[in-house]
Amino acid sequence: MREFEDESGSVWLASVRERAGDNYKGRFGFQVSERDGHRGEGFSVEEVRWNSPSTAQRSLSTMAEKELRRLLRIARGRRGL
Repeated sequence: MREFEDESGSVWLASVRERAGDNYKGRFGFQVSERDGHRGEGFSVEEVRWNSPSTAQRSLSTMAEKELRRLLRIARGRRGL
């Protein structure tokens, strides 16, 4: 899990969410949620997926904040927010 701020200063949490099932390819996906939980469960970006939790965590820990904000904008845009 990783915290970052959006353009307005709100704090968000980027994390990895595991998808259930027998298919392990792309089983771990990018999830973002507001730290204080105002928007419920959060948002996913389905195009950002990993095959293992260790790869997912390494990617999150090295991802630039600019990229995290870009993924947040994509996720919120799809929800119409």
